[in-house]
Amino acid sequence: MFGGENSEDSDYEQARERMVKQLAARDEFADSTLAAMGAVPRHEFVPSARRDHAYEDRPLPIGNDQTISAPHMVAAMVDLLDLDAGESVLEIGTGCGYHAAITAEIVGPENVHSVEYHESLATETRDRLDRLGYGDIAIRVGDGHEGWPAHAPYDAAYLTCAAPEFPTAVVEQVRPEGRLLGPLESSTGPAGGQRLVFARRRADGTLDRDTHGRVRFVPMQEN
Repeated sequence: MFGGENSEDSDYEQARERMVKQLAARDEFADSTLAAMGAVPRHEFVPSARRDHAYEDRPLPIGNDQTISAPHMVAAMVDLLDLDAGESVLEIGTGCGYHAAITAEIVGPENVHSVEYHESLATETRDRLDRLGYGDIAIRVGDGHEGWPAHAPYDAAYLTCAAPEFPTAVVEQVRPEGRLLGPLESSTGPAGGQRLVFARRRADGTLDRDTHGRVRFVPMQEN
């Protein structure tokens, strides 16, 4: 693993082990996903006042009207992307860096490129990731709609915030046959809401889509 903990964190370690066992009991997550969830100290990514709740399976506020996703949602997204070691990944919405660290456990920190809208969050998260051993994750402050063309093409890209559609620039930065995943706002049905959508980019740039149920994410920031 890339992350590390101090010996006084044994209570958190036990809580994390319980969290992983609960995820494993759902019998739906790959072993590599469960190993990544067990390697990353989630309590290090939440405000100190909420650390006692760090391993509960629910989202938690992290400031700037942003949240850290529930563990089962992070695991589900990692599973759906079916990542392999060495693949290049673009993340839109760094937040506290937890999802990026989970992804890094699978593909390697140097292969994760993340865009964060809020400069204060990006600064805090760079320091946090560096302290925890994930300093090779690259973070750019900017508009997620623009992606990060400097490191394209990517094997996969995902959104940690809800958008009406996958941003055109992000789609274009994913290689043909590459994967995209994110919560997209739905205008269909009586309630609308958000759906988690997986897509594979065809050679002609269009997307082959598959929808995976209702989700609830904070909206993507607009300039």
